[in-house]
Amino acid sequence: MVLMFPITNDAVIFAILLFILAFVFTTSKSEKTFWVNFYKFLPALLLCYFVPGIFNSLGIISGENSGIYFVTSRFLLPTSLVLLTLGTDFTAILKLGPKALIMTLTGTAGVIIGGPVALFLVSTFFPDFVILNGPEATWRGLSTVAGSWIGGGANQTAMKEVFQVQDSVFSAIIAIDVLTYSVWLAILLYGAGISDKIDKFLKADQESINAIKKGIDKEHSDSIDLSDTNGLMKLLAVGFGVTGISHFLADIIAPFFQQNFPELAKFSLTSNFFWMVVIATTIGLILSFTRYRKLEKQGASKIGNLFLYVLIASIGMEMNIFGFFQNYQLLLITSIWITFHALFMILVARLIHAPFFFLAVGSQANIEEQLQHQ
Repeated sequence: MVLMFPITNDAVIFAILLFILAFVFTTSKSEKTFWVNFYKFLPALLLCYFVPGIFNSLGIISGENSGIYFVTSRFLLPTSLVLLTLGTDFTAILKLGPKALIMTLTGTAGVIIGGPVALFLVSTFFPDFVILNGPEATWRGLSTVAGSWIGGGANQTAMKEVFQVQDSVFSAIIAIDVLTYSVWLAILLYGAGISDKIDKFLKADQESINAIKKGIDKEHSDSIDLSDTNGLMKLLAVGFGVTGISHFLADIIAPFFQQNFPELAKFSLTSNFFWMVVIATTIGLILSFTRYRKLEKQGASKIGNLFLYVLIASIGMEMNIFGFFQNYQLLLITSIWITFHALFMILVARLIHAPFFFLAVGSQANIEEQLQHQ
């Protein structure tokens, strides 16, 4: 039998994507020395993007002619947003105490403010590095970094779609995002080892740490039951049901803005996808205050993460991985960005005498690999 490349049959491509994900998941959990060392340098999340990208770049599969990404972004993405927000426990968040909450909000503010600051500085001193207008505008790609750092992989994908980030730029963004995160995480881990010295510099209140250890009511993942078919069916019904509602309302709201307020297109208010994401996320958060929050015990976040990994692989298969080498200047911007975030958090921590523990948690609540093997 002669194999014809690129492969254009979506059933075959989808099977390849699932095999890639299964391979990455399996090897990343392996205790063999080779794989343990391998994943120290190449995070599993990055491979979920880039291995399909390699297949596409080498012409083995054709992401350009596939409909898989459209299906996953319109069906799995909003459903995952619902399932990931469904279990939000605002009561537990409040139990963290005011200093922890202030540091978390500071981390978010550092991301929101740091992006424009970094873009301004680089555009001022290295104007050739920045494209300000058009479909290749640098800010479009950076919007996905902000989405990732504040809201995780689902928001990153949403930003890619809403601001129409080109695949070549997005592939570079993924690599830079993970690289920046990894370096910052290493700094935080080092800081944890000398937290006593840092706390002295911050003039930290140690009593707040003791209070937090007693006050946090953790929900253990051991309580999640994936064997209840009835519960899983309810979970899927809620997730895809909200997705259906989101599509229905978006098909009404977006055309309304298109016809009556076309000038708002620059804010994405005329985009069906924008409204679909906003509505799905909003309903998911509302449901977290109801009895439907109990669906987390049925594995809502696990299923949501599963859908996201499939989505990630489908994004990867449309990428040209060589785009990273054409957008290296983005690394300079994200480096300044993360530095601003760090300095801003240190300043606030010192002002309110927050311990390094709260600084690290507040930062990681924003800047982290939101998708984890669960």
